Amino acid sequence: MASSSYSNPPCAACKCLRRKCMPDCIFAPYFPPEEPQKFINVHKIFGASNVSKLLNDVPPHQREDAVNSLAYEAEARMKDPVYGCVGAISVLQRQVMRLQKELDATNADIIRYAYNEMPQPPQPPAASQYGGRRTAAGHGSSGGGSFDQNSGFYYPSQWNNNDPSGDNESGS
Repeated sequence: MASSSYSNPPCAACKCLRRKCMPDCIFAPYFPPEEPQKFINVHKIFGASNVSKLLNDVPPHQREDAVNSLAYEAEARMKDPVYGCVGAISVLQRQVMRLQKELDATNADIIRYAYNEMPQPPQPPAASQYGGRRTAAGHGSSGGGSFDQNSGFYYPSQWNNNDPSGDNESGS
């Protein structure tokens, strides 16, 4: 004696609730027998009666989305009973903000690197830049710098010969 229940197993909701699954069962299209945990979580959080009422109030073309939302919220509530999916959303928002700051810092580093790698505009001659006269090997100069004969550039020293503090101010 084969019954029709063997060819058409009850949905996860009817199996969990231990009732006969009727052909017009509101749960059957959304809680297949292969996914019992989906209904168990929804039932624990919202209750079968409330889910049934909700599904009857929702237009048929929106029911699958409603069930998926309920299942997601129920699973999130099982993991975090206080905040549910709002807690998960908050964690993700903080992660996005942290990653955005990291991206901004990396972009700034790239800009700084690109700017430093660009050729610098030519500088005016060193003698006019430091207000002194350039002489070979720094002889006869009171600026305390040196002249590199290989490159032709004048390198002023950090300190003036007369002022070891480097202030270059005359005074007491």
